[in-house]
Amino acid sequence: MRATSEAVDGNKVRLSVEVDEPEVAKVLDEAIRALSRQARVPGFRPGKVPRQVLEARMGGAVALRAEALRDAIPDFYAQALAEAQIDPISPPEIDITAGQEHGPLAFDAVVDVRPVVAIPGYAGLRVTVPSLGVSESDIDAQVDRLRDTEAELVSVTRTARDGDHVTIDVHGTLPGGEDVVASDDFLYEVGSGRVAEGLDEQLRGAKVGDILSFHAPAPGGGDAAPDIEFRVLVKEVQEKKLPEVTDEWAAEASEFSTVEELRADVRERLARIKLVQAQLSLRQGAMAALAELVEDDEVPGALVEEELRQRLSDLGHRLEEQGIGFAQFLELTGRAEEDLVGELRAEARHAVKGDLALRSLAEAESLDVTEEELDAELEAMGARLQLEPAVVRERLTRAGRMAAVRSEQRKTKALAWLLDHVEVVDEEGAPVSRDELRVTQRTGEERTGGAPEQDVGGTGDGAAEERVEHVAAAESGSGTKDGEIGR
Repeated sequence: MRATSEAVDGNKVRLSVEVDEPEVAKVLDEAIRALSRQARVPGFRPGKVPRQVLEARMGGAVALRAEALRDAIPDFYAQALAEAQIDPISPPEIDITAGQEHGPLAFDAVVDVRPVVAIPGYAGLRVTVPSLGVSESDIDAQVDRLRDTEAELVSVTRTARDGDHVTIDVHGTLPGGEDVVASDDFLYEVGSGRVAEGLDEQLRGAKVGDILSFHAPAPGGGDAAPDIEFRVLVKEVQEKKLPEVTDEWAAEASEFSTVEELRADVRERLARIKLVQAQLSLRQGAMAALAELVEDDEVPGALVEEELRQRLSDLGHRLEEQGIGFAQFLELTGRAEEDLVGELRAEARHAVKGDLALRSLAEAESLDVTEEELDAELEAMGARLQLEPAVVRERLTRAGRMAAVRSEQRKTKALAWLLDHVEVVDEEGAPVSRDELRVTQRTGEERTGGAPEQDVGGTGDGAAEERVEHVAAAESGSGTKDGEIGR
């Protein structure tokens, strides 16, 4: 079999495939043997039905050949994809040009591929990351959070302010007099934004004995719902009294015997957190900046819709695991279906732009994948799937997905190149050293900066690798459906 490719209109490629007559004859013989085993013809045992009888039952030799080719062309097409190293993004339009009745087979397959998009200025991108420095105020804030867990409430005679806890009787009625809220001796934190809209504003500056009256909309009631009339009696105002920061307190509240040891541990933990945040910001910021270089009109709608479909499917699976239906999710989040789909479509478009930009970067910088790197990836994939690398290779080749594996590896290299070449600064514009960030380039199973694979972007923002591995794990797969042949 031989395959050649040429670019046609837009981002389409015509794959021209020629299959020699011996290969066609082999396919035809296999089809006849399979039909002979399946056929139930009076006077013949299964597997012993003569070819002439089968041809007669199928409508003649040409009809039998057409049936065999219909089943074989998906495999020939997948082999051709691997030979021409084409990674399609849509089902092919296949036209048989020769060999329908006899002789060698020839067919053309026109398929959409990802366009090579323009990414002007990709070598001069700048990314802002959070500062790696840990200040004394950062440490103080963490220590105060620990103190807050052991705070005592102490009554005060002053007026209430944010952070105070007030004991209140709160009652709410509808215009007809029906009680909808009734709670006595309710302990409420001023500024927490709970219970009712406007309650915090009423309580700020209030003192013991004050009776507060106000109207507020019913939560989730909509514009047409009547307001609720609230009456609130302030019975007590309490403030938090935090424990003193002493070695004795540190020993009781933590695993450390002194405040100095506690603060040193807090500093170390905050430094690690800030490092991870900076690494994530570098990766996400670099990808966002690169994706912004891609014009919207260069993004194929088919890729966006496929990415949207995948995101909706993933959302559905997550909701199903939690026992929540899609309609219930919309109700709980207060969103209309069209708004949610619109948000996901915008995310899908941005992800596809990132995917295309990485692929174009790999092309611009000639970032190729060696056979050794491909073998290592197949071995790693086989380890994850508990399959021999040779089995993984055979299944991916049969499904025409080896080009997709190479594409994902090139994307990985492009991301590593990008992270190594963007200018990195903190919020004040000061340069940040990559040595400080300790960003490691992803090879094999490693992930750059520890970021999740979803951040890479695209129909392939992690999803592409999962789909490739799904093909490798499957017992079979051709990459072409029967209904797509001969269109």
